[in-house]
Amino acid sequence: MTGPVRALALDGRPLGGGLYLRIDHWAQHLPVPVQHAVAAFSAYGVVLLAVLMTAAWWRARRADSAVLARALAAPPAVALAFAADTLLKSVLREPRPCQVLDAGRTLEACPGAGDWSLPSNHTVIVFAGAAVLWQVDRRLGGLALLLAVAMGASRVLVGVHYPQDVVLGAVLGTAAGYGLGRLAGRAAPVVDRVRQGRLRRRPVG
Repeated sequence: MTGPVRALALDGRPLGGGLYLRIDHWAQHLPVPVQHAVAAFSAYGVVLLAVLMTAAWWRARRADSAVLARALAAPPAVALAFAADTLLKSVLREPRPCQVLDAGRTLEACPGAGDWSLPSNHTVIVFAGAAVLWQVDRRLGGLALLLAVAMGASRVLVGVHYPQDVVLGAVLGTAAGYGLGRLAGRAAPVVDRVRQGRLRRRPVG
């Protein structure tokens, strides 16, 4: 089993190793408070996506049923994108750059062996959410897109991903989120029936 598994592993160093090292060197010379802020955002910024999804649902309650269906589908779409990304990572098996390059101290602790790099989970999650939210509310979708770009950049800055990991994560997340959002819009008749059922159960007077 060892030989075939190793044959599937990718090496990101030829494509993004040089750029990664330059970015890492620059990040290590940022002021310490900025380093801490970047590391905190990179680790916990996905919480902001949950806030935006909640806001989108709240604003979509009075929208048409297709929009509401997409708002309700945002969390499952993100979960599905994450699951697909995790499966792809297990196939590509690209080691983290901080595991194979002499990058010095990174802003985030380097994950252990077996925690693969390509694509970036965080980037996939936030871009998938942004792609769904764009179909629900353009303003919230735009904020989510800015969040996604910042998240992708932060994953390279903290030293745990090559630039190409983030680029592929953005492409996959956007494609998954947009496709699942469009598909969710077809559930509008179901949302209509639920809404009508609630109206019928509302007490008179």
